Amino acid sequence: MSADMSDVTRKRHGRPVHHWRRDLVELAALFTAVAVADAVANLVGHGPDGPELLLVSAVLLAATAGFHTWWARRHTHAPPGADGRDTDTPLLPDQEQPADTATTATGTTTESATTAPGASGAAAGPAPGPTTLWRLRTTVRDAPGSLALLCAALAGDSVDILSLQTHPLADGTVDEFLLRAPAALPAADLTRTVSRAGGSSTWIERADAHDLVDAPTRILGLATRTALDAAELPLALRQLLGRCTIRSLPAKPGRALAEEAPVEGVLDGTVLRLRAPEGGVITVERPYLPFTPTEFARARALVELDARLGPRIPRGQDVLTLPEGSDITVSRADTGDLRAAKDMHDRCSKRTLGMRYHGPVNDADRYLNHLLSPRFGRTLAARTASGRVVGLGHLLWDGDETEIALLVEDDWQRRGIGGELLGRLVTMATEAGCESVYAVTQSSNTGMVAAMRGLNLPLDFQIEEGTLVITARLDATPVRSHLPYDSRQ
Repeated sequence: MSADMSDVTRKRHGRPVHHWRRDLVELAALFTAVAVADAVANLVGHGPDGPELLLVSAVLLAATAGFHTWWARRHTHAPPGADGRDTDTPLLPDQEQPADTATTATGTTTESATTAPGASGAAAGPAPGPTTLWRLRTTVRDAPGSLALLCAALAGDSVDILSLQTHPLADGTVDEFLLRAPAALPAADLTRTVSRAGGSSTWIERADAHDLVDAPTRILGLATRTALDAAELPLALRQLLGRCTIRSLPAKPGRALAEEAPVEGVLDGTVLRLRAPEGGVITVERPYLPFTPTEFARARALVELDARLGPRIPRGQDVLTLPEGSDITVSRADTGDLRAAKDMHDRCSKRTLGMRYHGPVNDADRYLNHLLSPRFGRTLAARTASGRVVGLGHLLWDGDETEIALLVEDDWQRRGIGGELLGRLVTMATEAGCESVYAVTQSSNTGMVAAMRGLNLPLDFQIEEGTLVITARLDATPVRSHLPYDSRQ
């Protein structure tokens, strides 16, 4: 509002203030105007050219009013500025903010600095050229202006803030940014800028296009995947919390479960402990970055959702015709298939079981109950037309790594079942975002070696005391084609 605001619109104690002096001046002006008008009317009306003068006066007044209207529309009454806008007039919801203004993190709008031609300095805005996406997390003081100062420092390095999440703490706030920065700006310089602006405990890593999805949408997607498939819970937690190690541990004998993980869970710096839906404890470890209460609440909500929905797996299946003409089906399996899997174990030779488990199997029930549990990974079963299980393929979440294991009944070996199971397991691992998978077998297991080589993926072989570990990198797409199989159907 301008400084020459009238007395009528000024307020004192919240109420308009009127002055009697202004009222007297207005009455005097009114009486003067009436007297002048009467004198002009008598002079013009009684003169020889009275009617003509009145008509000319009316035309002049109309022309003056029209010219004033045109001039008012062409020029605003705002103080002169870069664009002539009235800086006191707020933008309507459907109006765009001018290009020469910038909105700070606190919501205030300020004019950006402009530079005359030939002057030193550059106009504000993202620098041209290649850019890099970064995920950055830092802790700032919980004080007014702290976030605005940090955003201004990033803008000074031509860094664009694509998204921002805040995690309140007792003595500060953890801010998580998704940034687009010039490719020439090193991560060390970026963290140094954040530190100078008041950030502490800063962590940074490269981001990709998947991080452009906003947090609520990403969390809803993870919840949907968990609802459809119990085996998705470890993967959902890993994608929710970033690079971390997730383990499902059974309850310790002789120790109350509440001592290890109470119903509400435990947040202990870089470790989360949550009660597993089927019993035991789910531990999540992230040594490089403490968990925030917000992350803990999100992880606990996913586990509670899984517990409420109970055991479940997708029931989609593929029908395959082997070269000899026999048909088999490939579908997901879980602990409900324990009896059929144990019967297959009983039909396998000791040599086949030794190749799979690297020694004698004394307690098949315990092995299979672990392998078939969706909490530890995914299992595919190959079944004959009569429903008998003749092959099992396991994709096991081993901390932050992924293991692949196969077992095919003796009478059904060398028919391509192992290769079909392996190809589908690798596809599922790729969909889950795994960077690599590994298989542990004996060096004499030529069938497993052939199946891994059939993936047409980069392989790494390590042999130690007769044990062969084959690692396949999933950064290349398998050339070998398989029938479509969606693990989330």
